[in-house]
Amino acid sequence: MSPRRLRTALTTLALVTAGLVTLPAATPAPPAAPVSAHLRAAAPDWSVAVVDSTMARYTPSTIGGWSYPVGLYLYGQYLTYRRTHDARYLTYIKNYVDRFVKSDGSIDQSFNSLDSMQAGRLLVILHHETGQDRYRKAAKKILDRLAGYPRTADGGFWHADSAGRAHQLWSDGVYMVNPFLVEYGKEFGDSAYTDDEAAKQLYVYGSHLQVANGLLRHAYDESKSASWADPQTGLAPEHWCRAVGWYSMAIVNVLDALPANHPRRAQLLGIFRKLAAGLEKYQDPATGRWFQVIDKGGRSGNWTETSCSSMFTYALSRGTQQHYLDPHYADVARRGYQGVLAKLSTGPDGRTDLADISVGTNVGDYAYYVARTRATNDFHGLGAFLIMNEQLRGD
Repeated sequence: MSPRRLRTALTTLALVTAGLVTLPAATPAPPAAPVSAHLRAAAPDWSVAVVDSTMARYTPSTIGGWSYPVGLYLYGQYLTYRRTHDARYLTYIKNYVDRFVKSDGSIDQSFNSLDSMQAGRLLVILHHETGQDRYRKAAKKILDRLAGYPRTADGGFWHADSAGRAHQLWSDGVYMVNPFLVEYGKEFGDSAYTDDEAAKQLYVYGSHLQVANGLLRHAYDESKSASWADPQTGLAPEHWCRAVGWYSMAIVNVLDALPANHPRRAQLLGIFRKLAAGLEKYQDPATGRWFQVIDKGGRSGNWTETSCSSMFTYALSRGTQQHYLDPHYADVARRGYQGVLAKLSTGPDGRTDLADISVGTNVGDYAYYVARTRATNDFHGLGAFLIMNEQLRGD
């Protein structure tokens, strides 16, 4: 080194030591893996965040009674458990269910509506995880109830065995009972019956509720006597998004369970593909989500709803993965996923908040649907989010 360069180096070293100058940072080495992989690794585990936040807000005793919204949420928590193997998640589910199922397998539920049956999926799960026979006995009570449950003339289960719901098929109902059926059949060796029944229900409901645009109306009244029923068709007037979301998830769950040669498989694939085309058509291009009344996004008061957007995203992604749908629907699902994530945030308390979830909803008209409360952290949305996120989180 020349005397001049040596003097310069020594002077710089002295200034650095005195804190009067800062050396430039070293040039970072190039990443060892593609940037996208680093981004995925850095992204929060939103399923874990949502489950931990919900468990912090509610104990198994305070989360609510035996109901389908809680059952949906806890099913999503179970999917998170299956991936993470965090024993707290399964223990929480068991402690909830054990409030209702006694040691002898009795369960104090009448199961007079399809809604009351959805949480039965947790009974099958707990039998699978623990081997305890009481969960089988409790689950069988639902199966036995279905044997005498009222149906339409073509065999569709009424939404409820009550005067106000008699003769009615609601799109919601297929999710409340049919995933339970196929899972019960697999766990207890009764798939010949349960697969046939679940496939029949989805076909009967679809044959009544699906219209030319591919979407399903919220409900159908065989008697055509309900205040909302069209006097000629018996159909409800609107496409309420979560009702269609329930159907979309149910048809995927049942298709996943059916053997490849099942006689109704082609019928269900036809319904699902027509539905997928309708969902693609009505996806909001600005947000990737879907509207509360799906096909009327341009009308005053309509808003994008988070639970149904999660349901559609899950169904389209899973349908593509399983080759039920054309591969391009994976892109529709990705847009939906990003749209739902935009509604998820973390509050000052460090817990997650999921916004714009419609509260529970009956059959109504346009004004009724768009006026529904837009809740945060409603279980309909949390459960649907977890199901979606476990499907797409690594995509």
